[in-house]
Amino acid sequence: MRRVVIGTAAVSLALSVAACGKAGDDNDSGSGSSSGGSGGKTIGLLLPDSVTARYEKFDKPYFVAKTKELCPDCTVEYANAAGDAAKQAQQVSSMITKGVKVIVISAQDSAAIKSSIQSAVNKGIKVVAYDRLAQGPVSAYVSFDNVKVGELQGQALLDALGSKATPKSKIVMINGDDADPNAGQFKEGAHKALDGKVNIAYEQSGLWKDTVAAQKMSAAITQLGAKNIVGVYAANDGMAGGIANTLKGAKISGIPLTGQDAELAGIQRIVAGTQSSTVYKAFKPEADAAAVLAFNLLEGKDIKSLATETLTSGSGDKVPSQLLTPVSVTKANIKDTVIKDKLYTVQEICTADYAAACKKAGLE
Repeated sequence: MRRVVIGTAAVSLALSVAACGKAGDDNDSGSGSSSGGSGGKTIGLLLPDSVTARYEKFDKPYFVAKTKELCPDCTVEYANAAGDAAKQAQQVSSMITKGVKVIVISAQDSAAIKSSIQSAVNKGIKVVAYDRLAQGPVSAYVSFDNVKVGELQGQALLDALGSKATPKSKIVMINGDDADPNAGQFKEGAHKALDGKVNIAYEQSGLWKDTVAAQKMSAAITQLGAKNIVGVYAANDGMAGGIANTLKGAKISGIPLTGQDAELAGIQRIVAGTQSSTVYKAFKPEADAAAVLAFNLLEGKDIKSLATETLTSGSGDKVPSQLLTPVSVTKANIKDTVIKDKLYTVQEICTADYAAACKKAGLE
């Protein structure tokens, strides 16, 4: 499978478009907002929730900036579903009414959004599935190799366990929301790495919510016993935060806990030793790739040189896809990943609460 490989310092995307120029920065972050010019070229950006820090902080501004670079007279209409699938369906309808030409959507519920996507396509709108492969007749999909993400998470857990990784060693597995197709792929990859090497003694969905993950972790401790749990797989950093609090409350320390998304809080927990790893999916190249695909579709250009792979969605549609490569992050490579890529500064990571841990980790 051909991959678009991300170097953690610099990422080069082979773009088949010529930039139309460059405009200023966008500072608007409200739902239903728009940015750009008034030349009749409108692209809709629909993101799934505001709980996951990446969407508002990184994905949206990167996407808007790249779109402006490619097309100064393009307008970006933006909305966030706030974790509500019905709300996202309404937002698609609103985009159709506003006359957008291309919709880039990260589906809150990949199956539920299918009819909305069909409605958009019926109106001649091109749809790009972003980060999550939505069902329906989408024109393109850009994301990371999500099975690989799960494999990295599982392997990081095994590496952290070391000699404790035995077929009898009990771990807890808290997966993402089943309505998100990515969650199933993360789960698949993690099982590929973990099955037969440890005993997955408790497995539940955390619905991408820290509170739910915390409750599931508490139930796992009650069921298995605090002393019998050697490690925890959490599908993302948000849930890992809730799980870390539960572990602390149960006086469980020193066991590995995975994550994903390289959120600042997750990186800080890794520095402090309450989380062992995360997965860095560089947001800028993903957002840039989505903007390039959207612009090509807007201009009626071919995207075969960009979306070089084909994936089958849950609705059976064959979708031209562009997949990027994720990177596992532990305390050992924070400097060479998120800091080197300027995702966070040392000062942002090493606040007063983490100063001593940062010094010990060599982050000064």
